[in-house]
Amino acid sequence: MATPLIIGVGAVTAAVAARHLMRNGALGFGKKVGQELAKGGFKSKMDRAEAIEILGLKDTVAGRAKLRDAHRQIMLANHPDRG
Repeated sequence: MATPLIIGVGAVTAAVAARHLMRNGALGFGKKVGQELAKGGFKSKMDRAEAIEILGLKDTVAGRAKLRDAHRQIMLANHPDRG
């Protein structure tokens, strides 16, 4: 009877410890990852420069087509009707 109790307490302890490490960015998740992706805050309405920064593209003539294609791929992948 004591063995399942010990296993359960151990599992809960491991989950709480992992949550703490993820929230503090020690495992590469959480706050620090978001800060590395885009420096600074976001504007109320996204402009082309901000979209290019978020998608990791360069602002060139060919980059505009890549921006449109990258946006389209993200929108298709996350569309609610896609299921």
